Amino acid sequence: MNSFLLTFLYFLAAIAVVLVGLVIFELLTRKYKDWEEIKGNNTAVALSIAGKIIGTCVILTFSILHNDTILETVVWGLFGLLLQFIAYFLFELLTPRFSVEVQLKERNTAVGIISFAVSVGLAFVIGASIT
Repeated sequence: MNSFLLTFLYFLAAIAVVLVGLVIFELLTRKYKDWEEIKGNNTAVALSIAGKIIGTCVILTFSILHNDTILETVVWGLFGLLLQFIAYFLFELLTPRFSVEVQLKERNTAVGIISFAVSVGLAFVIGASIT
């Protein structure tokens, strides 16, 4: 297949996986609406969402490098998203002194930065494990 066409198809697949992830994360967030908060200049939520986008793309990068087909890349990308969702719940669970969602809604930039780091950091671990 033509390299330009293949690149374009991987690009479309990546956009699809990222959009699926963003929609699901929006549904998982119960205390606020991501895009309303971003529109309202909530930097903490923006950092959290940015981490999820970058994290998903990191996973997809590793998947592209280690798989032969776009379908395999998408499957691994979706599996990586599942693991990111689990990380999201674990992050909330492992911070019993406060609710991550509430802190993000209240514009706590420090929590936004940690959320960003959790998403991106774990994406490298998830991505590196793709074979």
